[in-house]
Amino acid sequence: MVNALSINGGGIRGILPCSVLASLEQQTGKLTREIFSYVAGTSTGALLAAGIAGGIPASELLAVYTKRSKEVFTPTGLVANAKRVVDGYMYDPANLQKVLASIFGSAAAWKINDCPIGICIAATAVNGHDWFFVRDGVRNARTTGTMKLIDAAVASACAPTYFDRWPLTVDGQALAFFDGGTGGLANPSYQACVEMFEYDSFVAAQTRLVSLGTGFYPGSDTPPRGLIATVSWATDTLVDTSEDWVDRAVQRQWPGVQQKFDWQLTANIPMDDLAGIPALEAAGKTAAASIDWNQVLGV
Repeated sequence: MVNALSINGGGIRGILPCSVLASLEQQTGKLTREIFSYVAGTSTGALLAAGIAGGIPASELLAVYTKRSKEVFTPTGLVANAKRVVDGYMYDPANLQKVLASIFGSAAAWKINDCPIGICIAATAVNGHDWFFVRDGVRNARTTGTMKLIDAAVASACAPTYFDRWPLTVDGQALAFFDGGTGGLANPSYQACVEMFEYDSFVAAQTRLVSLGTGFYPGSDTPPRGLIATVSWATDTLVDTSEDWVDRAVQRQWPGVQQKFDWQLTANIPMDDLAGIPALEAAGKTAAASIDWNQVLGV
């Protein structure tokens, strides 16, 4: 069996799947990319997918979330909310790009084609077209493989009203990108299967797809009040609502391929909530302890 990995979007809640993967690496003594032959991600999942493909240990990626998120989610508080109203976003994605470049080492210059494992990063252009950044191959359009790995990840992570759009030139087109979740791809599992089984050489009957969520909190029937709360609700809901139907679609089309893991949170933690980091760290440890990787990977 060949192992593949898919990681959902969710901002700072990426601490959960990252904690799970750090535990996997500690148990096996291997990097995640030595265990999985294909990795897909959207938004925070795209950042993790890029790091995995680049050979960054999950423990180092986890430290970025827990120790350096304040470099990304700045300014905060009233200043951030005022900036959101005036400029349409709170955070500069260039800060995210700088943090990634600082930990990727030589892989910071990699193009998608340089990745030693298969990768799929989903992002949505401002014109409404979804793009899937994958290695060029004989069965696909060969339009995204020369894109820089870090740029593709940042493009996928720019949730509207949180981050400004990220400009890229793709296949000769100058485009601006937002979070792939805005195009209904917060859960990239289905597209990962399409890319692997239709446009790459993977065989569904011989592939095990592990899908990692970023935690969830049961929705409320109470409507948001005020502009800022409504904008946050609209963006977060737009990104999150695709996740469940994608799992059902994968199960219908490729029965038995996917194993899904997600965890209920004890409180609603927004994607940029730095104060929620300690709770997410604790939830990450619990999530990591809940997975028997020998069973999951058929060891």
